[in-house]
Amino acid sequence: MTGKDMKRASLTDLRKMKDRGDLRPAIRAEPAPELPEGFWDDAELVNHTVTKEPISLRVDSDILEFFKAQGKGHLTRMNAVLRSYVEAHRSKTPR
Repeated sequence: MTGKDMKRASLTDLRKMKDRGDLRPAIRAEPAPELPEGFWDDAELVNHTVTKEPISLRVDSDILEFFKAQGKGHLTRMNAVLRSYVEAHRSKTPR
């Protein structure tokens, strides 16, 4: 949806609509399916106790937008991709 296709309303208009009962949730989520018995029996807790370091990192804008477009937690996902790369290459690199 582009900006020109979006409906717009002021905060005052939204409050009036709410008071009239005109606002409804936009998405009606389906209830989560029941998990089969024993679903979590083989689950293992993965705990990365590595300390995270705050850094300044310059990345290509399209890369950042790709991760941001997937929603909240984009920095965590970027870290996971980097971790995957490191783990894949650790086994190839002599120590």
